Amino acid sequence: MGKYKDYYSEFFESTEINLRDMTDETANSPYAAGKWTRKEVLGHLIDSAANNHVRFVNAQFSDDLVFASYDENSWVKFQKYKEATWNDLVTLWIAYNKHILFIIDSIEEDILSEPRDIHNLDEICYQKPSPDDPATLEYLIDDYFDHMQHHLEQIFS
Repeated sequence: MGKYKDYYSEFFESTEINLRDMTDETANSPYAAGKWTRKEVLGHLIDSAANNHVRFVNAQFSDDLVFASYDENSWVKFQKYKEATWNDLVTLWIAYNKHILFIIDSIEEDILSEPRDIHNLDEICYQKPSPDDPATLEYLIDDYFDHMQHHLEQIFS
């Protein structure tokens, strides 16, 4: 197993248990006044997985780290996550992230750590790096997991 799978396999197992313990009433409620419901937050994490899946694959055969952004609010709105079942959302999110773990643990170390001068991570990442400094695929992957943990804290608040 690779460094990500070693940690995140256990993380996803325990997180899945906690998510499945959540009642429908809680999942349908906003995590704070005027914010997304917990279903919508988990839906946003599914969208993040979909977008980053493409990024993680494409970065392996590209000289840069330039990726399309996406309108997260529109993605959540038009997919109607509030109407989905909580169980289905949890199942999809867990399965997608297990696949992403498989992908990133298959990436060669030199590709993970290769500095890329051309990138737009300052535009698409949760923790924005300097646009003037080289960036790595490893930074993007770590940022993906930081972003995920930030939103999981909202779901469990």
